[in-house]
Amino acid sequence: MSLASFHYAFRSHSEMMTELIQYVVAGQTAAVLAVVPSGADVRSALMAGLDAFLDYVIGDPGHEQVMQELLQHALRTPGLEELARDQYDRYRSAVAELLGDAAANAGVSWSIPVDEVARIVVTVTDGVTLGWLADRDTEGARRILAFAADAVARLVVSSTATEGMAS
Repeated sequence: MSLASFHYAFRSHSEMMTELIQYVVAGQTAAVLAVVPSGADVRSALMAGLDAFLDYVIGDPGHEQVMQELLQHALRTPGLEELARDQYDRYRSAVAELLGDAAANAGVSWSIPVDEVARIVVTVTDGVTLGWLADRDTEGARRILAFAADAVARLVVSSTATEGMAS
């Protein structure tokens, strides 16, 4: 892209990076939402979402590599550090929304703040993404995601248990 074209579309490198992050997070979220069954228990919803995320990674590994490289570039470039923080804020926000919806659809709640559950899920997906990019062991990645879905689902409490804690 010529410099003139770049400046026609974006005011700055930072603006372009922000738009790219928004686009990627929206695409990943849409991929997950497309497969999460409504009314499913939280563990099933988690597993469907995590599998969809891994399929998204597998479908375009170069895309994920670029996102990792952009993150590292932002972290080591003075003045761009906020972009890395924004990227992860968006990931956690999208996951928190999905987790909140899954719990509401199943009629349960989280035993810890949903933002903390989202942080756990994003950290797991980061590790699985990097591991899969390194070794392309899809079955190993799916086993880790199943373990994570089991562990995260244990953070759910029934609505009656939540009501009992409130009284």
